Amino acid sequence: MKDKHRRPKSGPAAPAKAKAHARPAVKAEAPRAAASRPPAPNREPRPAPEAPARPLIRREGEKPAERVPVILETAGSDQYRLIDSGAGEKLEQYGPYRIVRPEAQALWQRSLPASLWDKADALFTGDTDEDGMGRWKFPKATLGETWPMQLLGVDFHGRFTAFRHVGVFPEQLAHWRWMKEKVEAAGRPVKVLNLFGYTGVASLVAAAAGAEVTHVDASKKAIGWARENQALGRMEKLPIRWICEDAMKFIQREERRGSKYDIILTDPPKFGRGPNGEVWHLFDHLPLMLDICREILSPKAIGLVLTAYSIRASFYSIHELMRETMRGAGGTVESGELVIRESGPDGGEAGRALSTSLFSRWISA
Repeated sequence: MKDKHRRPKSGPAAPAKAKAHARPAVKAEAPRAAASRPPAPNREPRPAPEAPARPLIRREGEKPAERVPVILETAGSDQYRLIDSGAGEKLEQYGPYRIVRPEAQALWQRSLPASLWDKADALFTGDTDEDGMGRWKFPKATLGETWPMQLLGVDFHGRFTAFRHVGVFPEQLAHWRWMKEKVEAAGRPVKVLNLFGYTGVASLVAAAAGAEVTHVDASKKAIGWARENQALGRMEKLPIRWICEDAMKFIQREERRGSKYDIILTDPPKFGRGPNGEVWHLFDHLPLMLDICREILSPKAIGLVLTAYSIRASFYSIHELMRETMRGAGGTVESGELVIRESGPDGGEAGRALSTSLFSRWISA
C-alpha cells in the first residue's frame, strides 16, 4: 500500500501529488461511520475490513525480554538539523536550504527570534494535517523542485512535494544506523526487506553496507524517485529489487513461497490504498502484517522494526503487539519514541527534543 508520508511530483510552484508511503498517497484519515448509520448522500461508505488472508497464528512460548521506554534520538549534522521549533511549526536545515513546515507536536514557543525564521528559503502553507495538501512559498527566490543531499554516505534528492514532505524522514536515521551496523558486523550475507520503502534512502543505506535488499512500495512515483536516488549516487550495481506492489499482498506471497529475510523494516501509514485499490487501515491490518513478517524472518534473523506515525495510541500498544507476535523467538523488544533534538542555526546547541513517531523493534540479540 502506498506510503503515508511520502509523495512527490511536480515543480515547486505547483507541486504535483505524490506518494502515499511511509505514509501513503491518500487521504490521511477517512471518517469511520457507525455501522447502524446509513451513508451520507453521494458519499461512498468506508468498506468493511477485508477478511484476513489467513487467521493469526496463536504464538506459544515466552515473550521476548523488554526495554521500555526507549528514546532514539537524532541529532543535527551538516546535511540535516532541526534548528528550532514552536508555535506549531519547525525550522529545519535540509542541505543548503532552511525550510519551515507545520509541526503539531511543537506546543511550546520558539526559542530563536522571528528574524531568523523569516530568512527561511521555503515554507509550506496549506493543510497542516500529516497528509494534507498545500503549496510551497519561496520568500527569497523560487527554488528548483529537487536538490542533492547526503546522509550516512548515501546521496539522494530532496524534493518539494505537495504534501509538505521532502523525501526523507531524518528521525529514521536512528534505525538506519542500527541496521547499517548490524549488516556490516554480520560477517555473512544479509537479506533486508524494506516495506513501505518510500524514496529508498534506507534501502540504499542497507545495500551500501553489504545487504541484499528488497524494497516494496505501492507508489510508482516513489519507486521512480528511489531509482533516481540510486542513480544519483552511482549505486546501480548494488543488489536492490524495486517492487511496486501492495505491501500486504507482497508479504503474503513471500510467505507462501517460503522466502526469508534477516532484517525487516516496516513503516506503514495509518491509512492508505494500494495500486489496485487495496485498502490499508493500521489498526485493522497491523496485527496480521506483523504476524506474516514473523513467518518470513530467517532462522538467523537480526531484527524486525516497526515505526508508526500520526496515530492516537501509546507506544505500549505496538510494544505489546510486537512481544505477542515474537513469542518463543527469544531476543528483546524495545519500544518508545523517535525524537529529533534541536541544534540551533550552527548545529552547536542542544535544545528541546521533538517527538516524531512511535516505534517498536525486536532484536535477536
